[in-house]
Amino acid sequence: MVGVVACSSVSSIKALWETRIKRRREEEEEQRRRTPRGGTTGRLGVRVWEDRAVLARLKEKLQTEDGRLVLRIEQEEWKSLPGCLVQFVQVQEWQIHRTGLMKIPPFISSFQNLLVLDLSRNAVTEIPKQIGKLTRLRELLLSYNRIQFIPEELSGCESLERLELAMNRDLKELPDQLRSLARLQRLDLAMDGFASLPDCVVALPALEWLDMAGNRLRRLPDDVHRMEKLQALWLQRNALEKLPENISRMASLETLVLSSNRLRDIPSPMEDMSTLRFVSFRDNPLTAALPPRTEDGDDDPELFGREFMLAFLQEARKRAHAELHEHEVDEDSADRRAQID
Repeated sequence: MVGVVACSSVSSIKALWETRIKRRREEEEEQRRRTPRGGTTGRLGVRVWEDRAVLARLKEKLQTEDGRLVLRIEQEEWKSLPGCLVQFVQVQEWQIHRTGLMKIPPFISSFQNLLVLDLSRNAVTEIPKQIGKLTRLRELLLSYNRIQFIPEELSGCESLERLELAMNRDLKELPDQLRSLARLQRLDLAMDGFASLPDCVVALPALEWLDMAGNRLRRLPDDVHRMEKLQALWLQRNALEKLPENISRMASLETLVLSSNRLRDIPSPMEDMSTLRFVSFRDNPLTAALPPRTEDGDDDPELFGREFMLAFLQEARKRAHAELHEHEVDEDSADRRAQID
């Protein structure tokens, strides 16, 4: 009898233990099922909180200037821009400088009211194709960045009037499609890596101001005169060795800066450029042909300017006339010797 009771007690204890183990396993399984959902919810909650914090921070950067809503961020670290920024699509102007920004976000196309996009002095390496959707954009300023490539889609910015890409050292060419930017008036390509003047630039119909100083230009295209509306041309610190004679046919040109090149001569038709108000030939090999300086010549602001150009061309004509006369004299002498013989 005692053995039966003992056996019954062991069986009861075992059954109770197994029940507890089963219940514990069920609780653990339930916990595992809940934890991922709870973790995801938690992460979503954190993300929502972070987005709200970023939005609040960005909202502080919004200000009204000259009747425009401007997003202005300067000297703060923003290597990338958050997607929540699209909640401010009414912004008309971005002024983001010295932030370390590395990329223009693809959602830039959402900002259809954007008139000015100024991201100069950052670390931008590429321009997204979506930028071509900004048909109202008037100014795109990306100087002092690390851009190497310009997408052909930029030609879709049909209202663009000002494009600045200076000091992007690895930028060496432009897509030919940019010739369709019919309203572009000002183009800054200074201190880039261009070895020639892009054909699409020559074809821009409204271009008035072009800066290509500090590149690697060796020559200008013969059809440079196609830039009929160009008023200012900055070409200092290149490697130009010769100017095309058609440069004299640039009917609207008022300012021409050619200092620090390798020019040895000036095309004689440039003498008739009546619209040219300022020209500089400073620091070119042709300065060896200067007429003698006056005592106060060092103080003359036009020493290498238009007056110098005219004096140089006059001196060149005198030299050419003298060389021709000398050649004729030599021929006459040779004829006389031949007759005597």
